[in-house]
Amino acid sequence: MPRPNRFYDLVRIGPVQVGSYNDGRGRTKHTAACTAPKCGFSTDFRDRSAAELSARTHRCTA
Repeated sequence: MPRPNRFYDLVRIGPVQVGSYNDGRGRTKHTAACTAPKCGFSTDFRDRSAAELSARTHRCTA
């Protein structure tokens, strides 16, 4: 049974939380996810800088 993804290097930019994790193939991926209720914004990136830029420019629709 594979281990669940564990996020590390978490940072919060406004309502968006950015974290890094290792996928099942040994690659490092970065996720930006909005924590506001009913927003639903979440994206994966190969670059940490892209995830942080996405977090900075995100505008909640909720």
